[in-house]
Amino acid sequence: MQEDVRDKLYLNQEDVLKLNFIREPGAYIYRRHYRQGLRSHILEVLSQEDVENEKNGVIIDGAKWYPRAEPLKMLRIFRTRFKNLQEAREEIERVKTIESYLGPENFAKSNEFLVDYELNGKRELILCGLQEFIQGAILDPWDQLDDSHLISILRRISFETFEDAESLGDSWVREVRQKSETFIGKIKKMILEAKHVPDLAGIGNLLLTPSGEIKLVDINNISRVSFESSISIDDRGYPVCDKSIESLSLLEQGLLQKPLQQDDIIYKTYLEPSRMEEVKVLEKEFLRAMEEETADDDISPS
Repeated sequence: MQEDVRDKLYLNQEDVLKLNFIREPGAYIYRRHYRQGLRSHILEVLSQEDVENEKNGVIIDGAKWYPRAEPLKMLRIFRTRFKNLQEAREEIERVKTIESYLGPENFAKSNEFLVDYELNGKRELILCGLQEFIQGAILDPWDQLDDSHLISILRRISFETFEDAESLGDSWVREVRQKSETFIGKIKKMILEAKHVPDLAGIGNLLLTPSGEIKLVDINNISRVSFESSISIDDRGYPVCDKSIESLSLLEQGLLQKPLQQDDIIYKTYLEPSRMEEVKVLEKEFLRAMEEETADDDISPS
């Protein structure tokens, strides 16, 4: 029996080339990205020439360099199982909602497409996406987003020396904070108008670019926003909506360096102390379940 690609922990080049909707041998190399989503496989799409240069090196000004192959695109293969075509279309529409509110400045554009996946003599719909590759560093809302931390991000992005980062840092940090206000405003507008919020809580879901823009790169988990007292969880049992809005509040306080407005309906609803305590309990249950699932995978036969 052929193993369902959606159930695999990760995919490699050989796995991808076995897929009926991928041309073999093709012109590209597929390499597993260091970040793997719970809801999708993420693979770098690389040119064969760039991979050869990375492996064998190139001579530049008499010295041999081993430049890392930079992805042309990111291939996402979603794990979601759709009951019908309508469900798949609804998922694509949610992605389009994010794109329409955030725009190219704050969203890693992805071309979504549906394929017929052949599995043990049957065909099923799978959603895939070819997403632009974003050069940047992870922006974690739970970090202390002061000037020194942002300058350390600049050093990681630009590969400048400490002295260079220090000299550029003040103006770059101001740019980041100004552009952050725009990003936060777009997310809050989406919450209030479209009643949806993307997953802002996952590590690596937000990147900070050399130009100081925040880019959302994880578009897999878009949750419906409700201003009722009930707490919703996703299909994995994670309170993603509440945690995303908590993340937004941390970004607003850390990057804009100002307190939250007390009459903000979003925060007034989702940051209510007793609600946040319930969310903590749900989050702990989710993490416990994930640990058990990982342990089961570790001891299962290959």
